[in-house]
Amino acid sequence: MGDNRLFSAAAARNRDPILDVLRTVLPRQGLVLEVASGSGEHAVHFATELTELTFAPSDPSAKARESIAAWVASAGVRNVMAPLALDAASPPWPIARADAVICINMVHISPWRATEGLFYNASAILPAGAPLYLYGPYKRGGFHTAPSNAEFDAGLRAQDSSWGVRDFEAVADLAHRAGFEGPEIVEMPANNLSLTFRRGRDARSTKLSTPADELERRA
Repeated sequence: MGDNRLFSAAAARNRDPILDVLRTVLPRQGLVLEVASGSGEHAVHFATELTELTFAPSDPSAKARESIAAWVASAGVRNVMAPLALDAASPPWPIARADAVICINMVHISPWRATEGLFYNASAILPAGAPLYLYGPYKRGGFHTAPSNAEFDAGLRAQDSSWGVRDFEAVADLAHRAGFEGPEIVEMPANNLSLTFRRGRDARSTKLSTPADELERRA
């Protein structure tokens, strides 16, 4: 039988700095949904270290889900669920509730509608006060924070014009419209940020729109 595991050099570099932040962000117990899990290396690493949590990895790619399952089997971790076929931009998600949502390096390597879907769909499944954690590079005030990020952004847009390093302010505004508070910001290595938003406790005025609803509203 072949080895279906995919390997990510970025995951190997950033998993421990991210884990340090997650220790302070995630609840002690509960279900953590990871959106856009990719290879599955993050989910397995976090589950190995945070044994009182259950992780639900997900990805829209069948190849990625095969890799996630292979990593879980190889590591022998018992607190990771079978990977979900989940597209951030497509409601409803195949999970009714989670105690936290994490999403690493998706916002800039996907169309903007995926980020819209991430916030609006996460808002629908998280309880009040629960965290939505993001990791990746962001522009601040419309400008890149380092020349390397500008080069990275140009390379992304050359691959797909709908990709690119996002404006922090645009992401925060979207989060607020979807019913989240924050974010808490932690500066990370290699000019990345950890952003932790929390589901608002007073959701009475929050319309849980789908990304399509929001796009239509702004048209």
